[in-house]
Order: sequence, then C-alpha cells, then structure tokens
Amino acid sequence: MDFCLIGIDVGTTATKATLIDAAGAELASFVCPHGTMRNAPGMAEQSPQDWMDGVLGALQQFSDVVEWKRVIGVGLTSQVNSHVFVDDSGAAVRPGIIWQDIRAAQDAAGLERQVSAEQKTAWFGGPVPIDASHALSRMAFVARTEPENWRATRHVLLPKDFVALKLTGAVASDPVAAVGLVDSSGRYVEPLLDLLPGAAARLPPLHPFHHIVGRISAGLPFAGVPVMVGAMDAWAGMFGCGVVGDGEAMYQSGTSEIAGIVSSTVFPTSGVILFPPYQGIRMHAAPTQSGGASLTWLCSLLGRSAEEVLGKTDGLQPDAATPLFLPHLGGERAPIWDATSRGVFARLDANTGPQELTLAVMEGVAHSVRWAFGALQQSAGVKLGAVRISGGGSRSDTWCQIRADVLGLPLARTAIPAAAALGAAIIGGVGSGAFPSLPSAVRQLVRFDREFEPDGARAAFYNERFAHFQALYHDLRPFNERFASR
Repeated sequence: MDFCLIGIDVGTTATKATLIDAAGAELASFVCPHGTMRNAPGMAEQSPQDWMDGVLGALQQFSDVVEWKRVIGVGLTSQVNSHVFVDDSGAAVRPGIIWQDIRAAQDAAGLERQVSAEQKTAWFGGPVPIDASHALSRMAFVARTEPENWRATRHVLLPKDFVALKLTGAVASDPVAAVGLVDSSGRYVEPLLDLLPGAAARLPPLHPFHHIVGRISAGLPFAGVPVMVGAMDAWAGMFGCGVVGDGEAMYQSGTSEIAGIVSSTVFPTSGVILFPPYQGIRMHAAPTQSGGASLTWLCSLLGRSAEEVLGKTDGLQPDAATPLFLPHLGGERAPIWDATSRGVFARLDANTGPQELTLAVMEGVAHSVRWAFGALQQSAGVKLGAVRISGGGSRSDTWCQIRADVLGLPLARTAIPAAAALGAAIIGGVGSGAFPSLPSAVRQLVRFDREFEPDGARAAFYNERFAHFQALYHDLRPFNERFASR
C-alpha cells in the first residue's frame, strides 16, 4: 500500500496537520499559530481567515513532500464549541466565537431555565448542561446583541465545517459535534431549537464522520482529493489516542484537558457530556477549561518560553511546600461547570519562585483531570486500569509522571503528539475506503512511545492534596459568585 492521508485540526491556538503513510508513520507535520481576540470581558474570538491560512499552508507544504496522487483522503477536526456565522456566499459575517468565550452566559441561563433535567435525560441520555459555549446560547447571544449579523446568517458552522465549505463549496457537519443539539438517534432536538426562532434553519445537515463532503476545488493543492466531514477534536483526538473500544480511556492534553471513556453503559451523572452513540462507540467526556492554557499564562507572566519553564522542573515532583493551584483562569467546565470560579495559588511564601509555581500549575491541572475522571467513571460504570494520553502537553515526561501519580493510573503516550490531527487522518482513511472501519484504522495507525507508571509511594500524598484542591474550590465559591454578580 503506497497511499497517504492528511489530517487537519483547527485547534484553539494553532492549526495543526499531519501527513501519514499507510502504516501510520508521520511523513510531515505542520503548525500555524493563530491569535485570539480578547478585547472585552469574557470575549474570545478568532478570525476564520486565520484558520484558512493555516489549512492552505499545510496543504501547500505537504504538496512539496509527496506526489498528489498518493494522497487519497483529507480528514478534518476542530475545536468545539466554537462557531462561525456565515452568509449565503459562505463568507463569515463576524469573527468566530470560540469555546472559551463566556459572554453568552446570560443567554445560556435563560435557556437552561426552560429545559428540565428530565427532558435532557430523555434527549441526551443525561443532564448535559446548556452553558455559555452551547450553540443555542451563542445564537441567542448574536441574535440579541447583533441583530443585523443574525439576519445575515445563513449557516452557523463549526471551524472544521467552515474549512470544508471553503475547500469544497459544500455545507455539512456531523451529529456528534453538534454537542447538546442532537438526541441519542443523532437527530436535531426540535423542541430545544424551537426555543430560539430561526435556529433550526441555520444549522447544517448532518452526516457520518467519514462522509465525503466534496473534493478539493480546482486551483488548490491536492485538487480533486476527497474531504471528509470529520469529527470534533475530542472524538478525533480519541481515535488519535488509540481509544475506540469499550472501557478504554483517553486523556488529551492541549489548551484544555479532555478526559474521556468509551462505554456503552450509562449512569446519568452531572457534569459529564454524554455523546450519542456512533457506530457502537459511546463516549463519556469531561473537558476542563484550562490545561495547557494555564501553563501558557504562567509562561507569559514569567516572560519565559514553555520549554524553559518546563526544563527547570525536569525530574522534580511537588512536595508539601508546593503551592496549591486552582486552574480556573476562565471559569471551569467539567465536572463542575462553574463560569464564576477563578484561579488561585494557595499557600505562597517568600521561598516560592518560578520553579515552585510551575510545579503547582502542573499538579493543579492534573487534579482537575482527576476530578473529571471521577465523574466519568461513575457515568460510564467503569473502573479504569490505564489511560492513553496524547497532545502537546503530554510531551513533558515530568508532567506525565505527575499526572500518572495524581491519577494513580498508568499512562501510555502516543508517538504522534497531534492526536486530533492524527484522528482526522484516520477518518480520512475510512472515508477513502482504505480501511473497513474506524477500529481497524485506529489499531493499525496509532503507535505509542512510552508508558508512565504511578508511584504508589506518593498515593497518600496526592490523595490528601486532591481533597484540599476540591475544598479550595468550594471554600472560594461564595467569594467568586459575589464578585461575578457585580
């Protein structure tokens, strides 16, 4: 087999892409950072053109690496819940609103009050929250604050679907990425959409991940190559982590940390996102708000690069003198879904320096994921024995060891860090007909480079620290809510 596949991921901080061969070996990779506009409280917007600049840059670079005829499919994935509002011509009427934007919290609360827990469970299988990042909340926000843009909007698309439109001229999405909009059968929930007049008409048609949206238009690199609908980053990353079977667990470490378990068993659990079944795969997910973003913030504060900051902690571990860090820099998502919570360092002293702050951030992020996995195991009815980890944040051996110790679980790390882009390429392989199913493609194309075993001697230490971590959040909650109301 001499074919190649391309996977493209429009992430939060960059557009990433991978070019792999039929055995899963990476032939080339691509990263193009893009900025986020934060010009108002709670605002987080990006330029859709920046996404396309990255996508076209990746295709152009890869076209210099392999012959075009070897590439048989392009798969897409992107950040969610992030939304771009486009007009009849496919042009964005305003910047894209990304998942970190919390300005629609008021609209979300209004929608949440109109939907009962019983309705959510009937539609989604569990109490999926309607928060500020929910698509309906975003549409309500734009309709309320920008009525002219709302009237001009023909489609509300995810970044990956916007890219597909620009590459092929066709509009499509998938049912799994329509988080909180579709029921367990994969259809839009009409009673929910009816809460906002005009919402249903602006949503794209839904297709399986491997559905061919169209072919790359003439004049672009790899013209004629089929482009698949693809999947949201959590699902593409799950495949890129090598997770596809019942009882398997993923840990994607990027701007946010995304924990997930595949399980056909469902025990409705507050705080967990329960996705509709897809080809026998049912994922329980718990995305946090600030994983790698916490480290990025600290690096900016210290005026140092991530490599320099992490390098100072090589081989070290938190101890009793390490401050406790709550990584709620923009609120928190799973499992508490509290937009009012804020970050804090607890128990700083005169000896606290950059190294101690870095270890505190690494530990705090790990505790946030431990909390998420606790809810996930309850939701999935699974007691985990191991987790597969990928993403840019997994490249630090020290951080991976801290995570393994905090979770009390072994972590198997993937060889290709760009899990979501790899997962998109895997979907491209299924859609092109190179593989008969997602499981077969995942088993053949995903490789691992190292396993991190938890240190049992540190279990009691981290159990105590985790209890303090949770208590710190609860103790500060009234304080944060009081300030949020002003």
